[in-house]
Amino acid sequence: MQKQTLNLGGRLVSLDKPLVMGIVNVTPDSFYGASRTQALDEQRARIRQIIDEGGSIVDVGAYSSRPGADDVSPEEEKTRLTPTLALLRDEFPEIAVSVDTFRADIAAWAVQEYGVQMINDISGGALDDKMFGTVARLQVPYILMHMRGTPQTMSELTAYSDLRVEILDYFTERIGQLRDLGLHDLIVDAGFGFGKTLEQNYELMTYLQDLRSALELPMLLGISRKSMIYRALDATPEDALNGTSVLHTYALLQKSADILRVHDVRAAVECIEITQRLMQVSQPEDNPVEIHTRHSSY
Repeated sequence: MQKQTLNLGGRLVSLDKPLVMGIVNVTPDSFYGASRTQALDEQRARIRQIIDEGGSIVDVGAYSSRPGADDVSPEEEKTRLTPTLALLRDEFPEIAVSVDTFRADIAAWAVQEYGVQMINDISGGALDDKMFGTVARLQVPYILMHMRGTPQTMSELTAYSDLRVEILDYFTERIGQLRDLGLHDLIVDAGFGFGKTLEQNYELMTYLQDLRSALELPMLLGISRKSMIYRALDATPEDALNGTSVLHTYALLQKSADILRVHDVRAAVECIEITQRLMQVSQPEDNPVEIHTRHSSY
């Protein structure tokens, strides 16, 4: 039985209906330029937009994970995060906050100093061996993502003998470690765009439902405006909203997405609303609809 709730800072949040996580990038080099919000007034407006458009979680990132991104020191990451986390704590206590970091010390600081309720780790614990113990001690929901290497090297690490088997093995091993440490709330992210080719990303998309069923854990889908969309369309991130909505709809109808991590909150909320209506309509098995064709003669 897959878990249908998350404990976010003492609030029990249901996953019976998928949630939307709005992205707030406090970096100068994220791949989608419109998502960068460095001035505090821009961040305030962005957070208000996420809330007003129906977002349930704000995900704050200060370390760009786009392929080939520059490394950022822990000190710089903390400096970038500080004003944003203070703003969220002081002005927007109604919204749950996630911090996108692979550093255990940053995770602990964010939770203890600013009441952050979730940690989103792109490395699945591989870039800091203290991360698993830290989130287990803090007992905050942890997003476990699949990635090979680092943002600087992942594009070169796309050779798999069997993509599906290797990703399942990756998660099974790490979930076991986290459960042994006593972590309660765990979310899986298949890591689209992280150490996968364009074709592998689409193979993974068709595997999500099976992966979610095998792991019996909530799944976060992070494909918003990514290269798997705009490269397939010979476009740019700025032109990738429609493609993003198509893949969101596919995943939602497959029941393989519990949280959508997005740049465009309203569009994601609308995808959820429409797909929920579709899935609520069922065809009674004992009363099939008969389709009659009327023939006309001329």
